[in-house]
Amino acid sequence: MEYTKLGNSGLDVSKLSLGCMGFGDGGERYPWTINEEKSRKVIKKALDLGINFIDTANVYSYGVSEEITGRALKDFGKRQEIVLATKLFRNMRDERNAGGLSRKAIFQEAENSLKRLETDYIDLMIIHRFDYNTPTHETMEALHDLKKSGKVLHLGASAMFAWQFQKMQYVAEANHWTKFISMQNHYNLLYREDEREMIPLCNDIGVGLTPYSPLASGRLTRDPGTSSARADVDHIQKKKYAHAEELDRGIIERVAKLADEKGVLRSQLAMAWLLHKEGVTSPIVGAMKESHLEDAIGAFDVTLTEKEMNFLEELYVPHPIVGAMKNN
Repeated sequence: MEYTKLGNSGLDVSKLSLGCMGFGDGGERYPWTINEEKSRKVIKKALDLGINFIDTANVYSYGVSEEITGRALKDFGKRQEIVLATKLFRNMRDERNAGGLSRKAIFQEAENSLKRLETDYIDLMIIHRFDYNTPTHETMEALHDLKKSGKVLHLGASAMFAWQFQKMQYVAEANHWTKFISMQNHYNLLYREDEREMIPLCNDIGVGLTPYSPLASGRLTRDPGTSSARADVDHIQKKKYAHAEELDRGIIERVAKLADEKGVLRSQLAMAWLLHKEGVTSPIVGAMKESHLEDAIGAFDVTLTEKEMNFLEELYVPHPIVGAMKNN
């Protein structure tokens, strides 16, 4: 495994991170998730491969993912070695002040995550989205105070417009509050809208990129028009990609062609493309099998020339925005 610093921080993180969205209880919102026994095997494989960066969220299976992840790290005796990230923003209960980025929501959801993760501190607390309904000053001061309390060591953000992220960073800097060190953005060969503003901004100010959905929910690993057990029931995945299938067909075919020519897996080629992009620190591998992690590691052995990068990229056309909008 290779390691690097996360943004403008002293944190050493593996260049691949384990995403824990797939760990759960098979509930109504996440029926495709795997149970605790299978999840623990995936976590153990990640640790054995040298992955020290683990990413979850309070809303994943409504807390079950955090519980599974926390128990595993505790039982495996690896908490001190791990950079543990979780997120807050989404509504966790059907009541007022149960989500968003108000001071009240931030503090109570951080406490809830600490309990579920069975830990005294969270290495990286990520805001899952931008809150249109809370003043930015309130959010940034609350996050700063949370960090100063010692319960959170660093701050990160996810999926928003570049102007929103810049605004939050500016408010923090102007008030001498804690700024974000990472951006968890939606980025892969099928969705590159952040190359216009967000990625150049992050590269300019030293914010590390930890892209989610690096394989476009598996669409980069199989032929166009084919599906998977998860794809058939995962409404979040459909929302991200189903509307752009015709736009993406040619790119998927080129991934298959080049992977075949180089004698590597399509997943490894798609991940290698991401690892070659400027500013990308640690793509999030949403593994649900041990083999998914073993395959991902192979991406480090794939070298792409400038000509090959252009071959993979040149068919891309603008896509509808996914992730940054109020209803995503």
